Amino acid sequence: MSDEQTTVDRAARPPLPHGATSEASWNAPDGGSLAYTAEAAWMALRDDDDEPVADIFSVSYTVDDAGPARPVTFVFNGGPGASSAYLHVGALGPRRVGFDDKGMPLAPPTALVDNAESWLAFTDLVFVDPVGTGWSRIVKEQPKDGDKAGAAKSDSGGTDGSRDPKAFFGINKDLDSLTELMSRWLSGHDRWASPVFVAGESYGGFRAAKLARLANERGIGLNGTVLISPALEFALLDPSDYDVLPWVDLVPTMALAAHHHGRSRAFPSDATPGAVRQAAEDFATGPYATALIRGATMLASERSEVVTRMADLVGLPEHVVDQHECRISMTRFARELLRDEGTVIGLYDATATGRDPFPDRDGMAWPDPTLSGIERVFNAGINARLRTELGVRTDREYHLLSMAVNKDWKVDFDQHALESQVGATDDLRYGMALNPHMKVFLTHGLYDMVTPYFSSERIRNLLRLDEATAASLTVEHFAGGHMFYAWEDSRVAFRDAIATFYAGALT
Repeated sequence: MSDEQTTVDRAARPPLPHGATSEASWNAPDGGSLAYTAEAAWMALRDDDDEPVADIFSVSYTVDDAGPARPVTFVFNGGPGASSAYLHVGALGPRRVGFDDKGMPLAPPTALVDNAESWLAFTDLVFVDPVGTGWSRIVKEQPKDGDKAGAAKSDSGGTDGSRDPKAFFGINKDLDSLTELMSRWLSGHDRWASPVFVAGESYGGFRAAKLARLANERGIGLNGTVLISPALEFALLDPSDYDVLPWVDLVPTMALAAHHHGRSRAFPSDATPGAVRQAAEDFATGPYATALIRGATMLASERSEVVTRMADLVGLPEHVVDQHECRISMTRFARELLRDEGTVIGLYDATATGRDPFPDRDGMAWPDPTLSGIERVFNAGINARLRTELGVRTDREYHLLSMAVNKDWKVDFDQHALESQVGATDDLRYGMALNPHMKVFLTHGLYDMVTPYFSSERIRNLLRLDEATAASLTVEHFAGGHMFYAWEDSRVAFRDAIATFYAGALT
């Protein structure tokens, strides 16, 4: 292609939406203030032929006149299909949405408030919306010249010479786009001399664990990786009747929820959550795991003891536990625990409750009181922050959580059909060996049933880390659910723990 043709083609392309840059100050809890610059911008992602394939949106907060020694943290959420809004206006940014002290939504309209717990106190922040989320989009292109309808499919998933319209909805391409954004942001802001951190929530935690290896391999040395409610191993997310580990991991969270709602028959109401947690973990990894492994070979008397203990711990009738062979799914538990009140509990925060509008119907026919209940809050909050406060002008719809992206997500690397293990833990271990200076912070909400804390606890105990590497890993959990930072006390405690973590990682 000639230079002249390239110029014509680029001129014909629709330009990226205009971003916005603004100046503001953030009031720190100690009474001081930090002047910062907020930059909302799109970045074009191009292929090897310098053709645009996607544009990716991010919002940066950089403290003025801080110098290159100040850390920068790249932040993303999960889904897959979730924008960065949850961490942006929920916990880390200088402004956040309001909740009550236990993380439940307030009456509309949503109000933004100054966030005293913002991480801006100790790091610059770059909130990234992965392609297909937020305001990030795949570029829709016509097939190249010479393509014909019905042409044979190429390895990329599209017709020969054309593009796969969903290429970014997969593990590797998604990670490629994130590392490209990180590298180009560091170059564009002259920040290659700054300490670099990544922080991800849920599937974003999976991303962050992968980046612990990939970023370092691509020349971006990480000082720290923060994994928030991470989903580290895919095999644990879709249990069957023939599995053991996913059911084991869920029991401690269900026991804590039963105790919280006054339904535990194993502990009195004044028992501490710590005591409940320890007993549930011991049971789950001992008699319960043995029962799931042995199945029909277990003596009837031994099985009966397990059923009774399980039912008492999780607050369900014995016949329900017995009927389901001690494998209680999170949706069944959410409906059964408070069924006599016509109430369901949250999947993402089992302390939250809501009404079951269809108690006579099978399946999950109710809105989850956590994820469904907060969607309006975060959607209004991020739009108000970007459009009203930061002044971004675009007619694009902000995709807070795209279920279309989630549905189309794929494993996009060369893998034999029988090699089904997809996870990020090996990458985390490799990354910690590759870069022994990198610190890792791993955290969950204790009442989260979607990514239960005990999954990561159990995985942590299987990492086989030497003493020096183990000292680089911090594990701390907080009261609350998947987004435990919505709880007032947990958000403060989380901020304090992370501030200490950053100080240690920079020593």
